[in-house]
Amino acid sequence: MIRIGMSTSCVYPLSTEDAFRLAKAAGYDGIEVMITNDPTTQDAAGLNELSRRFELPVLSVHAPVLFLTQFVWGLDATRKLERSAQLAAAVGATTVVVHPPFRWQWRYAQSFERTVRKLAAAYGLELAVENMFPWKLGPVTLRGYSPSPDPVLSDCDAITLDFSHASLGGRDSLEFATTMGQRLRHVHLCDGPGSMAEGFLFDEHRVPGHGTQPVGEVIEYLAGLGWNGSLVAEVNTRSAGSVRGRLAMLVETRAFAQHHIALARPTHRKRAHSETA
Repeated sequence: MIRIGMSTSCVYPLSTEDAFRLAKAAGYDGIEVMITNDPTTQDAAGLNELSRRFELPVLSVHAPVLFLTQFVWGLDATRKLERSAQLAAAVGATTVVVHPPFRWQWRYAQSFERTVRKLAAAYGLELAVENMFPWKLGPVTLRGYSPSPDPVLSDCDAITLDFSHASLGGRDSLEFATTMGQRLRHVHLCDGPGSMAEGFLFDEHRVPGHGTQPVGEVIEYLAGLGWNGSLVAEVNTRSAGSVRGRLAMLVETRAFAQHHIALARPTHRKRAHSETA
């Protein structure tokens, strides 16, 4: 069964408790914890208490791999990933989301695929490598990730599909999802307006349906397959201007996912299975 979760990053810069409260009010099935400088996101006991109080399981943990979190748990990227796995296991999550290494993290990049597989086995988790996008500086395209921003090209067992990242990279997410195949285990539910090649420069994480990606088609495709991963809302709600506005955006995101799950037909499921057999 597909679970529809919400990332704590959706309510930034509000607190982790606010994220649980809004996720509960919006009707989500669980939470993805984005590990940040907020001590609560790093504290298993605190997260378990919030999970108990709001009756929302922690479905996944996002490792601290953003620029804003580069100093969380020190500078050793391998150690940070292991601590993310430890936290995930302690809160009952099944998935750790991780980005490919930055290009300048050459030592970490050399062992990244082995480390991901080793930690997944050691902690009984899926470490799902997220698709990223190339960087552009004027007319120049920069290689920001190693070995690639595309996890399909990496030797990893689990992948996270992010629609906003696919949009910036100029990828069709339905084609991307079918290429990922059975390795696609986690989805960040959002949307994007277009690619860097088209002049879009920011990773916008729009509410699904407010961009150009085939988000609904991908959800129907996965539901038709009988996919049992998590769809986790990772939308930017800061433009809402109020808590009520944020809640409306989160409700719309969840309703979008539910609507397209319901549209998946049994005949679609049979056809999808035959195509992947």
